[in-house]
Amino acid sequence: MYDVIVIGGGPGGYVAAIRLTQLGKRVALIEKEELGGTCTNKGCIPTKALLTAAHLYTEMFSKAKKFGLKIDNISYDLAGIMKHMNKSITMSRKGIEYLMKKNKVDVYKGTGVIKDNHTVEIKETGETLQSEYLILAHGSVPTMFPPFSEIEGIWTSDDVFGMEKLPESVLIVGGGVIGVEFATFFSSFGKKVTIVELEEHILPNEDKDVAAEVKKSLIKKGVKIFEKTKVTEIKKIENEYKVTAASGDEILEITAEKILLAVGRKPNIPEDVKVLGVQIERGVVTDSTMKTNIDNVYAIGDIRGQIMLAHVAMLEGIVAAHNIAGETREMDYRAVPSIIFSNPEVATTGLKEKDLAPEKIIVGKFPVSANGRARTMEEREGFAKVIVDKETKKVLGFSIVSPSATDMIMEGVIAVKYGLTLEELTDSIHPHPTLTETILGAFEAAEGLPIHI
Repeated sequence: MYDVIVIGGGPGGYVAAIRLTQLGKRVALIEKEELGGTCTNKGCIPTKALLTAAHLYTEMFSKAKKFGLKIDNISYDLAGIMKHMNKSITMSRKGIEYLMKKNKVDVYKGTGVIKDNHTVEIKETGETLQSEYLILAHGSVPTMFPPFSEIEGIWTSDDVFGMEKLPESVLIVGGGVIGVEFATFFSSFGKKVTIVELEEHILPNEDKDVAAEVKKSLIKKGVKIFEKTKVTEIKKIENEYKVTAASGDEILEITAEKILLAVGRKPNIPEDVKVLGVQIERGVVTDSTMKTNIDNVYAIGDIRGQIMLAHVAMLEGIVAAHNIAGETREMDYRAVPSIIFSNPEVATTGLKEKDLAPEKIIVGKFPVSANGRARTMEEREGFAKVIVDKETKKVLGFSIVSPSATDMIMEGVIAVKYGLTLEELTDSIHPHPTLTETILGAFEAAEGLPIHI
């Protein structure tokens, strides 16, 4: 008899399991594939490994001569890049396996089938486990639908990581985070990339100025971008795809060797979860403690269909663990960081300018081109932007488009989460010369007292 059974060994599930054992609970974790879930095996880690190689390749081509470095005959080996990617996956996975042993979590390899809210069967072995509590951490799967699902060979994000050669041309359907990251990767190696986005602009969840900066960078890499455009027909002819797309009254004809459908992911909700009786609205519904409508059943991560990010799933797992252990903790989603490993990178948190009344906020922006450290790096694209409540001067939101934006965003996260004011932030000394001074510049601009612009 276990205290808790966790179904799913992704970022939410394995973190919840570890925290529960730290809190004195006996825990079983069931995973049908590999520990680490989508993030480690088919998402965050492999994507960033590929993009790190692509970024270095681009840096050598575009900056070596400017830095006085002589590099001849630059080329790439996809097999070597994929080897680096697979090594990154394996090391991350083995790290999680070690943590399971260290924290004495019992790991079961197989498909966990829920029989009732206290009983789970391992499908492959028939073994039955019982517990006082269940945590549903089933994750998500790539979204696939007609006409894409009816055509042979169309990639989802999962499929890219098995490629044996780089296609000469790729049509990416969907200009969100996944689409932009893969467009960055393929275009870095000189491949012909086209993005088709249904919404008004790529990165539709971001402010227009953020999306515009990324779009400008991608176009410089040769990426063709069609916004407010819908794919209407696909034909596979020999070794390529013929695609028809509608952009208003204009009909586009696009040819590509491969098509990547990158329109997001959907919660993985198997039949046994539905039969269990948890409330489902797109994903499994929980309260702020991560509890479902069934008292002893919790749900975390992508199965909820809300903010489908690994770092959110991790904190949801910790919150669920503490509540199961008898404490009271609630999730606070006000300052969730969202990051995109484009080039330049994008990182945002808090409220967006597009969602707020202009007369109630102050917006401060500072360009990367005016930053001393950026000049030493031969970087000019991007900016830092802060959104401040006009009355209280508290920081409401933050956006960075810049090299290392994904690492710099934590200052914005802390500012939004704890309601820091402009004065508190401008009174904090930022090290010089660093890219973080773009953040200080945005704060100063919001005060109406910019120094370096």
